[in-house]
This record gives sequence, C-alpha cells and structure tokens, in this order.
Amino acid sequence: MLELRDVRHEYDGRVVLHLERFAVPPGAAIAVVGPNGSGKSTLLRLLALLERPTQGRVLLDEAVVTSRGAARRRVTLVEQRPILFRATVRENLEFGLQVRGIRRTEVNRRIQDVAARFGITPLLGRRRHELSDGEVQRVAVARALAVEPDVLLLDEPASSADRAAALTLYRALSEERVRRPMAVCLASHQLEDAYRWADDVRALADGRLSPVTPENLFRVELMPAESGDLKHACVGTVEIAAMTDRTGPAILAVPPTDIFVSREPLASSARNTFQGRVTGLARRGPGAVHVTADVGVELIAVVTEEAVRDLALAPGSPVVFSFKASAVRVF
Repeated sequence: MLELRDVRHEYDGRVVLHLERFAVPPGAAIAVVGPNGSGKSTLLRLLALLERPTQGRVLLDEAVVTSRGAARRRVTLVEQRPILFRATVRENLEFGLQVRGIRRTEVNRRIQDVAARFGITPLLGRRRHELSDGEVQRVAVARALAVEPDVLLLDEPASSADRAAALTLYRALSEERVRRPMAVCLASHQLEDAYRWADDVRALADGRLSPVTPENLFRVELMPAESGDLKHACVGTVEIAAMTDRTGPAILAVPPTDIFVSREPLASSARNTFQGRVTGLARRGPGAVHVTADVGVELIAVVTEEAVRDLALAPGSPVVFSFKASAVRVF
C-alpha cells in the first residue's frame, strides 16, 4: 500500500536514512525498532508525506505520490510528542471529522466509540493543560483513529504511558484492525511490545535496515584497547566485550541465538558472562522460546522449549547469559 523506494534522506548534508525499499502492505502490523538516532522518526515522517525524501520515491497503491494533499488524507502520523489544540478533548477528536464533512450524528458515534476503547471518556471535557503526557498520547492516537485512515503511523505511542495504559492502547489498535482494513506501522524501543503486538518486526541502525535480528541492538562508544582488537563498551550497568578494529561511536548487535543460557556460571572462554533474572518468556515459532532477562541490561536469548524445562526458567528465576566477544557484531 505505502512504500519507499531507493530513498536517501539528508539533514544538513548528513545522511540519516538510506533504504532501497520499505513497504507497508495492506493490513500489516509493523514495528520498527532500533537505538535512538537510528532513523525511526525520519522514516515515519517520510511515510506520512510530511517531508519529501532528498532522493527516491514514495508510492501509494503502487503509484508515485505527486499530490501529497490527497494522499495525506489516507495516512495519519501520531508523533512521540503530539500536539493538541487548546480546546477540550472532545473538540480535538471532532476536528478531523468536521474537516472531512462528516455528519454530526456520525461524528458523535465515532467519538463515543473511540473514547470508550481508549479509556478516555472521562477526559472528554478536559483541556490540554489538564492532561498528563500519557493522556495526551492516548488522545492523539484516538484522534487519529477517529478519521479512519488507511495507514496509521505511530512514533513511540506508549513512551509516556504506564503499563495498563499501554495495554489499553495496543488492545484498541488490535480491535480496530479486526473491525476494518488498516495498516499500522509504529516505531518503538520496547522490543517486548513490538513482538507482542506486531506481525513484522524490522530493525534500523544508522538509517539502514539492520542485517541482524532486531533484538539486543545498542548504540555505544567503543573504548580503545591497549593492544589487539578486543574492545569494551558500557551498556546499561555492564561492559560488553567485542572483537573489532573500530573505536568510537558504533552499534553493537548480539544475536540471540549466540547467547548461551544457564542457571549457574560455567567454565567457558566466553568473555561476556552476566548474571541476572528472567523477566519474560515468549514462544516464537516451532520449538523456539525467547528468554528476556535483566542482567544489568535487557538481553534476549533464544533457546528450545526443552531447555526452558530443563533449566526451570520462569519469570523471576536466576539466569546466566554468556556469549563470546567474537559473536558480537559491530557496525
């Protein structure tokens, strides 16, 4: 439905996005993940037709977009820090519908429906300055859904929400996709939410689609080594060792399949051994389980269901993650 082809985008001569192809098919639920500065917000702004790419094309229904005004009625973006009018929540929800000439009875029906699904009915009479940041985000997403776009783009939609509000938001999005055809593409740094909600998870790093899985991506500063190519980088409260000739700013990627999982530290040549506790288990495909653990930084490993049983892994249980410095990818 919506697609970027051969896109290169620059700010002040600096390339921030370089993609051969990024497509949002009809009805898709896509999550874009990656470290801060990887290009997620820029990607959404190009898809939303708010900016023209420095180079390349934007297509809607396989046709190059030439008239952005008509196309933008079909695509809606909710930015990470959305702007509401200095009016009531109800008036904010009404605005897009009134601009489109929707009849009053239909306007009222849509507002009641979307307010109920997002749990903002008690907020309808409040004004912007009376809302928390999390409430502003929910109102902005509800306002976007009220106009029933073909493509909904969301930039960190739950960044200011507590867990209950985030679950309400994702549940409402899922219900909307069941109710009518709609594609959704969201940018998020919450991998757990991305995997729980999206059908397709894509990773960005330095403006390009990452060649590795989107888990365990970190923007770091590689410290010079006294000798050799063994470098260390601070990530969270731990130091990750990597084999690379690079120093300075870099992206580290730790493939989940290269992490060895145990209950106790084992005799091993692995330079990276971290103890922590399991925070989540999720089944991904036949026989594969993603184990999320807090080991001073959140890491995700992939193990078999048999390993989960043998190690008695469960949320809260102790765990040790180990991986070699040579397994860490640097780019």
